[in-house]
Amino acid sequence: MPSKICHLEQTRGSGATESASKGPEDAYTTMPIRGVSTHARCATLSHVRDGFYYKYWVYILTSRTGTLYIGITGYFDKRIHQHKFDTIEGFTKKYQCHCLVYYESFQDAMVAIRREKQLKGWRREKKIGLIEKLNPRWQDLAENWGRELRFPGQSLAETP
Repeated sequence: MPSKICHLEQTRGSGATESASKGPEDAYTTMPIRGVSTHARCATLSHVRDGFYYKYWVYILTSRTGTLYIGITGYFDKRIHQHKFDTIEGFTKKYQCHCLVYYESFQDAMVAIRREKQLKGWRREKKIGLIEKLNPRWQDLAENWGRELRFPGQSLAETP
């Protein structure tokens, strides 16, 4: 049986905290973007996978031509890699949706599924507004995933 864990919710801009009394249907964490704070709400914890609690992601990919794709996964890094390298057949391969522009994470699969369905039901303009609220430049949030991290002034010869 899942146990309900509540976290404090930080009010944006004020620094004040208040108790999060939202139900599990409102539980989500928005993506961290440079300088934008995330917020946590009540979450229902479920089963453990690989020593960690399951986590689910709803995400939006886009193509160079502006096609949007909304998906859901329990293995975020792996799934985004599959989309980027066209290793799976389907919509994203056909329409070349490779740029991750938005995501949310959830502790509960049913909440994530409801959110995915909600986003898919929105008009295009509303989806664009959601993306631009947290990622106004439409940067690929997964552009550097898996790449070696280098610091300014570090030469290529210094890496072990």
